[in-house]
Amino acid sequence: MSENCQQHCHGAQGFTGASLEYRRALWIVVMINACMFGVELAAGAMSGSMALQADALDFAADAATYGVSLWAIDKAVRTRATVALFKGVSLAAMAVAILGLSILQISSMSTPEPTTMSAVGLMALVANVISALILMKYRDGDANVRSVWLCTRNDAIGNVAVVVAGVAVAWTASAWPDLIVAIGMAALFLSSSISILGQAWTEYRSGGSGDKVQADVD
Repeated sequence: MSENCQQHCHGAQGFTGASLEYRRALWIVVMINACMFGVELAAGAMSGSMALQADALDFAADAATYGVSLWAIDKAVRTRATVALFKGVSLAAMAVAILGLSILQISSMSTPEPTTMSAVGLMALVANVISALILMKYRDGDANVRSVWLCTRNDAIGNVAVVVAGVAVAWTASAWPDLIVAIGMAALFLSSSISILGQAWTEYRSGGSGDKVQADVD
């Protein structure tokens, strides 16, 4: 990486994602998330699992926001911070939506199909562990970069919880483990949202609108 890029990519805001290696890694993760959204959405509908549907929603949001992150990489500090603010608000909105759907599900208390829950949750866990390994060395950086890592970390945690919930549903023959995991995922999304919004707002207030980052083409 050139000295000029190091100064821009690792300045006051930290790594900004302005490298070809990071762009390629992010494209791979976008494709993984888009594929798993389709798989989990279908499986969640067939099994009646709120936890799977919540995780599918997260995959869809991640694929979309990672795409926006790619677009924002070489933009001005305030533009990148604005994108991170958008992602923080989106995470909060997802948390509210999942909580609302979970409350509606409580009224019916239909027990989801545990085998599908666990099998698809395990598949999603493998996909997210791969994504996390790809992005691990980029976990520190500006709000735009860090929000990508937090979303990926949340996915892996959520998938472990979905697998555990599937086993618990089979053991108890109850819908409560599924609902508890869905509510726990909503709380995790909200916590990450607060963290992202705090860092992004700080960077937005301190960043100059004309200060663009130069990409590393080495």
